[in-house]
Amino acid sequence: MATSAVAREAVSALRREIARIEGRLAERLEPAGASGSANAEAGIVLRRQGAADGMAGLLPTGASGLDAALGGGLPHAALVEIHGRETRDAGAVAGFALAMVALARRQATVKAPLLWVTAGETFSEAGGPYAPGILHRFGLPPEALLVAQGRRLEDALWVAEEAAALGALSAVLLEMRGRAPKLDLTATRRLHRRTQAAGRPLYLLRHAGEAAPTAAPVRLVVSAAPAAKRHALSGALAGSIGPPAFTVAVSRSRLGMPATFTLEWNDDERAFNERRSNPGGAQDHGAVVSPAADGAHPQGTAGAGLAFRGAA
Repeated sequence: MATSAVAREAVSALRREIARIEGRLAERLEPAGASGSANAEAGIVLRRQGAADGMAGLLPTGASGLDAALGGGLPHAALVEIHGRETRDAGAVAGFALAMVALARRQATVKAPLLWVTAGETFSEAGGPYAPGILHRFGLPPEALLVAQGRRLEDALWVAEEAAALGALSAVLLEMRGRAPKLDLTATRRLHRRTQAAGRPLYLLRHAGEAAPTAAPVRLVVSAAPAAKRHALSGALAGSIGPPAFTVAVSRSRLGMPATFTLEWNDDERAFNERRSNPGGAQDHGAVVSPAADGAHPQGTAGAGLAFRGAA
């Protein structure tokens, strides 16, 4: 019995340490009788902490399906990676991150500023923040948006790491594109631990290239989804364009449940709505470009050609 108790404690300590590093809640080993399990032979059961004891540090997105796949929402004090597979997804990736900042800001009593950090020519490739649009879509006033643009990735990482320890910010966005060997597992672990200590999120926005190893407990793959039509009392308005839509795939989470959802952002309510069906037959015909082997420079793929009328 003593040996079994020591073994259970060792396993529990190991699970707690892994969970601490990954920034998630640990699973717990309990006696079978305490949880009502019929597994009397082993004498213990594995129970994952659920909504009753794990919701305190989570920020729900408001979309029930996505929140369920994430175990209640995105971790509020953690490194969260939002990955766009192509450069053309940069707007959707940044928009989704800003939406999460807006959700947290709506609940906060103190409206702290947001720090947006970029590396190299990210803004040149993907476009920079447009203050009037951010105010309209996400309710973030220009004076609450701080932007730091590093000439090198090392400069941006230094700024993000120092900012991650500051509790005076509502969140930090670290945006980069292509392959970044400097942003390895060790670097992301430092960012994650500093963010945990400060008690608020750091969103790592990766554009183009393949996903790399990271210490972030959550990784979402985000791209733009076709907009639905706007609706009136009489029905859908022909030729209209509805709210911004996102395709969100859960690549990594505390529950390990891969799933894909289509979300619409409500500007007025500052909230996500989960779309249940394809809007009006609109289709996404897939990638226009695919990532290169080294993840740095997306390369073109074969597609439909244009026919030109020959000379008479």
